[in-house]
Amino acid sequence: MSTPFHVVIPARFGASRLAGKPLVDLAGRPLIRWVWECARASGAATVIVATDDARVRSVAATFGADVAMTSPQHISGTDRIAEVVRARGLLPEAIVVNLQGDEPLMPAAVPARVAAALAQHPECGIATAAAPISSLADFLDPSCVKALRGGNGEALYFSRASVPWPRDKVVGGRPSDFTHAWRHIGIYAYRVKSLLEFAGWPPTPLETVEKLEQLRALEHGMRVYVVALEEAPPAGVDTPEDLERVRALLQAG
Repeated sequence: MSTPFHVVIPARFGASRLAGKPLVDLAGRPLIRWVWECARASGAATVIVATDDARVRSVAATFGADVAMTSPQHISGTDRIAEVVRARGLLPEAIVVNLQGDEPLMPAAVPARVAAALAQHPECGIATAAAPISSLADFLDPSCVKALRGGNGEALYFSRASVPWPRDKVVGGRPSDFTHAWRHIGIYAYRVKSLLEFAGWPPTPLETVEKLEQLRALEHGMRVYVVALEEAPPAGVDTPEDLERVRALLQAG
């Protein structure tokens, strides 16, 4: 029997690189609806859209979404989700998945897998996912976040740097082997008690340097399980160029 879990989708209207992102049109539907349908298909017990904007609430209501209005002051989606779980009174041991509101092509199996992994590893407070890096360009790209995983599946570190660096397989400063490198996939399952603890901590030094929020958990000693996916899901929508790429993918079926 699968473990019940909840999905919260943070959907901020005022994205700096693509204003009104949750409501942009994708094949005749607003972007947020694609994400909501993924969450519904994942088997989640509840799916909540967490937004700071009445326009998102209005559109989401037209397709039947449960919407929670949250503060416009939140810096991150994690803080927005923490407000929701407090308001809804979710129990400390409940599992909640943060499915980012700009991931319209996320396979429905992925939220279910990270939730199941957290349920199977009670020593961990968070579960996330990673997939093998498939190109040298991605390995060298700071925007491709790398996940370093231990033999027990738990996170050792996350970095924008090209790690692990293959010292003996570098020619002219460029590595010839990146077979042990993993791309971090930005989806998280939390126990509610861990989420609230995490959200209560101030940013930490490594988090501030790398601009990676998940490092806060590791710096505080919270254990993070990393699900190994066979391949990376299609990238999300951050920019107008991303939007056109996703539109093309949908048009191609």
